[in-house]
Amino acid sequence: MKITFLGTGTSQGIPIIGSTHPVCLSTNSKDKRLRVSIMVEWDDKIFVVDCGPDFRQQMLLANPEKIDALLFTHEHADHTAGLDDIRPFCFRQGDLPIYAHKRVIEQLKIRFEYVFATENRYPGAPTVSVNEIKNEAFTIAGKSIIPIEALHYKLQVFGFRFDNFAYLTDVKTITQTELDKLKDLDVLVINALRIKEHISHLNLEQALEIIALLKPKRAYLTHVSHLLGFHDEVEKQLPENVFLAYDQLKITI
Repeated sequence: MKITFLGTGTSQGIPIIGSTHPVCLSTNSKDKRLRVSIMVEWDDKIFVVDCGPDFRQQMLLANPEKIDALLFTHEHADHTAGLDDIRPFCFRQGDLPIYAHKRVIEQLKIRFEYVFATENRYPGAPTVSVNEIKNEAFTIAGKSIIPIEALHYKLQVFGFRFDNFAYLTDVKTITQTELDKLKDLDVLVINALRIKEHISHLNLEQALEIIALLKPKRAYLTHVSHLLGFHDEVEKQLPENVFLAYDQLKITI
């Protein structure tokens, strides 16, 4: 299995428009972060988790030949606003399967009504096949995926476990029942927004506490804001099995 970090930034991305914060002015490419997303290549299947406003740029950089499924963690714009840019995949391969909670699908139907229209469709619109998921394992093309439910402040979100790899973003609280689904991982990816506590995201200390509890072989931090600090400086302070992810990082399991 190969994972590509398509984006590792928070909702505004880094640099933030107009910001003079030192991290936003950094010339280190690892400090420049598109909106958060990953691509999972599992045998001959390619899955993308979330489709934010940087999706087109991310696909041009990663250059996948296809997408077998697009999974959504939740409906916020930094995770969904790029849906129109799936069109090249739809034109080549037909309806693109999307997987999301019922609430997220309903939000997508409001924001992208033309994508889901059944009458008077614009011929150039993306086409999707809709798959509602609940908090129970589901299968895509023979691959079993386990949702991990958490709260993003008061909003339900899904993380996903693909075999011995798990991806959690925009998490603030998670129950022990859901944590139990994350045992015996080779790699855990989890959000760590900043140093100071945040109302809807784990901060660095909280993310490290979860990693220490779950004991994955390796862990990577994502959904990072400029307030966490410079990439190279932060990574020096992390435990030896914990790394700060960056855009276009590729890892193999």
